[in-house]
Amino acid sequence: MQIKNSLEISHKDVSLRNIRRSDAQAWYDYLKNPDVIRHTSWNLHNAEDLLAQFSLYESDEMNSPIRLAIVSKEHDSLIGTVGFHTISDINRSAELAYDLAPEYWGKGVMQPAALALCDWGFRQAGYNRIQATVLETNSHSIQLLERMGFEREGYLRAFRMVRGTPGNFWMYACLHPDIA
Repeated sequence: MQIKNSLEISHKDVSLRNIRRSDAQAWYDYLKNPDVIRHTSWNLHNAEDLLAQFSLYESDEMNSPIRLAIVSKEHDSLIGTVGFHTISDINRSAELAYDLAPEYWGKGVMQPAALALCDWGFRQAGYNRIQATVLETNSHSIQLLERMGFEREGYLRAFRMVRGTPGNFWMYACLHPDIA
């Protein structure tokens, strides 16, 4: 599903837009970085491995995942992504996912991008719950979720395969402001 109107974020150097197939190589270029890989469950071998995802992101089917590009305002080049997967219309919920090129870590990019998408999810998509799972070893992502107001709900042992090995994850969630 593509978000028809771009979301405004409160960061002077970056903006959000729908992800494009032409972003695949830039996306893969930082996802293959060992510092990024160790914090994700991606199992990629080349940029073409990402192309199947784009058909899902371009779909208007109910519950299809959403992925936005975080781009440099100066060059419109992809530096990260933020989106929802495991969307459940019937439960009015979605799972937040994000990644960012290491040269932008610690520069205040991800929080406004993720908050803008979560706000859209609550106000436009009508979600009651947005959740996120994070590898137990990813302390920076844990800190980000907590700064965003997500609450830790539980420990998920062997929850998702991480390059052939069962990975342990923390479950975080944020509820619609009218429910919380």
